[in-house]
Amino acid sequence: MQVTGRSIPRQGNVATLVGQVTLLQKQFSYCSPSLVNVMQNDIKFALELANEAIVSQVTCAEESSHGKYLKETCSICLEDANISQMFSVNGCLHRYCPSCMKKHVEVKLLQGLLPDCPHEECKTELKLDSCKIFLTSELCDIMRQRIKESSIPVTDRIYCPYPRCSALMSKREVLANTRLGASRIRKRCNSCNRHFCMNCKIPWHSHDMSCDAYKNLNPYTCGEDAKLKSLATRKSWRQCMKCNHMVELAQGCNHIY
Repeated sequence: MQVTGRSIPRQGNVATLVGQVTLLQKQFSYCSPSLVNVMQNDIKFALELANEAIVSQVTCAEESSHGKYLKETCSICLEDANISQMFSVNGCLHRYCPSCMKKHVEVKLLQGLLPDCPHEECKTELKLDSCKIFLTSELCDIMRQRIKESSIPVTDRIYCPYPRCSALMSKREVLANTRLGASRIRKRCNSCNRHFCMNCKIPWHSHDMSCDAYKNLNPYTCGEDAKLKSLATRKSWRQCMKCNHMVELAQGCNHIY
């Protein structure tokens, strides 16, 4: 319920509250207060929500050589910045200073995650076009990769096995790039155009050798695979039967479904 001040409520408590809000409203150059209707046990939540809104969106006027301009407090670093320079997240409109947003996005990307709004419990995904203003070209490429990864189910992701390529593809893309009558397991990378085995996820091992025979002769395609297998054995990790990623038992039974 928005507080406009056009009418006075009849209930005593509500009238007192509206009066206090009206007095506070006069202290701001712009303010659009609203009353939140919550249950008794949710009062703490309402107070926390109000406090976050005040801290993150408060603005104040400051004199400069160019006149008066508005400042806003970033809720991450708690520093004041020119309101025109604040970064606004598309969708939820939460605002933060560019420096904090740059650090937030960089950390998420380097953790292998797709960055979203840093506001607590806000799941709004950040757009690449809006983040280009503070990201390097390398980080922009990583963000494109993360966006593509999030659009493909884990079980449908295929990475080119050639280290100099490692392009991400979906099963649908790989199959669409396969000519009629071609081998069911010999596929071509959409990026580097080199062939690989669809079953083994390795560079093509020739028609004369089955996948099982190749795996028996080459249990580890590279030295890093041998190190990972040794570490997995020591840590009692197991391999998921669907995505082939290593998983660790944190709690529960020993079965993998």
